Amino acid sequence: MSASIAQGYKNPVIPGFYPDPSICRVGNDYYLVNSSFEYFPGVPVWHSTDMVHWQQIGNVLDRASQLPLKNCKPSNGIYAPTIRYHEGVFYMVVTLVTGNMGYGNFYVTATNPAGPWSEPIHVDQSGIDPSLFWDEDGKTYFISNRGTKSSDPRAIYQSEIDSRTGKRLSDIKEIWKGSGGTYVESPHMYKKDGYYYLQTAEGGTAYGHSVAIGRSSNIWGPYESCPHNPILTNRMSYSQLQGTGHADMIQATDGSWWMVHLGFRPAVDGIHFIGRETCLTPVEWPDGDWPTVNGNGQSDITIKKTPPNYQAAIPQPFNTTVFTGFDRPLSYEWLHLRNPDSANYSLSERPGYIRLKGAEYSLYDWESPTLIARRQQHFDFTASTKIDFNPKKANEEAGLTMMMDNRFHYDCFISTKGGKRQINLRYTLDSLNQTMRQIPIADGEVELMVQGDKKIYTFYYKQDKGAAVEIGKINTRFLGTEVSGGYNGVIIGLYAAGNGQKSTANADFDWFKYEPLVK
Repeated sequence: MSASIAQGYKNPVIPGFYPDPSICRVGNDYYLVNSSFEYFPGVPVWHSTDMVHWQQIGNVLDRASQLPLKNCKPSNGIYAPTIRYHEGVFYMVVTLVTGNMGYGNFYVTATNPAGPWSEPIHVDQSGIDPSLFWDEDGKTYFISNRGTKSSDPRAIYQSEIDSRTGKRLSDIKEIWKGSGGTYVESPHMYKKDGYYYLQTAEGGTAYGHSVAIGRSSNIWGPYESCPHNPILTNRMSYSQLQGTGHADMIQATDGSWWMVHLGFRPAVDGIHFIGRETCLTPVEWPDGDWPTVNGNGQSDITIKKTPPNYQAAIPQPFNTTVFTGFDRPLSYEWLHLRNPDSANYSLSERPGYIRLKGAEYSLYDWESPTLIARRQQHFDFTASTKIDFNPKKANEEAGLTMMMDNRFHYDCFISTKGGKRQINLRYTLDSLNQTMRQIPIADGEVELMVQGDKKIYTFYYKQDKGAAVEIGKINTRFLGTEVSGGYNGVIIGLYAAGNGQKSTANADFDWFKYEPLVK
């Protein structure tokens, strides 16, 4: 047994709020995309040569014309992209869910997965989790989990389209109801050994999540259900990894098969708050037979089998300190809530700092408050920043937030009261909004820091060369998905807010540091 097989790799391969992975391969290169919901830019795109070590190379939807998010409520927005490559062109197909507009399915194209990507090409078929499939005769098929409206029965639907225009060339037909689980979604089609294999997710994206597969000799069906469905699920298991599902399969350069899928790591009492994460699991798929995932239909944190080109000597990414000095354009992992107003952000007005200008919105509003954020990717971590902010009015605030969504977040910020600055620690839990502590502070720049583990976020501040002062502690669990609902994971944000009117004071952030405390 080789050293690499003995050592194996760890899931998740992309930790943090990176759900609904889809993958394609071009030669020796693999490309992967994730859902992004109400955040902008949308659909992070990744590159790897071994499916374990991933580097983000861009965001597919980086223009408001591609991704309008006005009044997009939490956990709406971008649902479940699929990435495919066909005749020299990359396709990313996705659903945009916005308010009363229903489900809008579209795809964009690029010759370079790092971008730029085209303007959207819309498809007249409803449902979520769309996918594209090209058959050997050149026909293109569009697959989703509903046909024309949200009241359609839960099943997988298909139509033939013109991939140049998105125009439907056939009626929409229901082709498979799945293997019997609820919430049939995430369809992906593969052709192997003379069969069309249709893979789905079932059971809902929580502890009952699973992956099933059916096959047919005709792309329109009928589809026979795999006798050992679900082919992947961690329900009723004692694994540290739960909620496994929403998968896509790929054949590697050596002919082996692999599955990327989401999963989550519960923290305490079964609650998870980091989000649904991207995992990788091996698949055995003998000729003419059904696929078997990881030998037992379950995934886990430690996987011993390794993909081709995997190098055990190279540490998996994401376990190193990330420092942002704001002396150059923001790197790809930084996010905004909905479409940002560029006038409220500047990297040039005070060189070496990012200047945030508080809009009239608060963090609670379904708007785009002035905020930049990155995902929390580890239970044990510290995140810190240095801020120069001298508010003039009581409505003005700026600082650091730990946010699940607009209704659930913890904020450590500077404000003014009676003409004197103070540090505040506040929690917002739906209709519960409480400032836990207020501490007067001296003039000058302030370092704000949060340290996390599975149970607690502890907030600190520091001025000049003094020691860090603890502000307070808040339980992580109240940001958990099982409390807040929705599909997001916690993000760490730097923000400025006017809370009803535009702020007259600028918030200048000198740097930001994220440090995993890997155990």
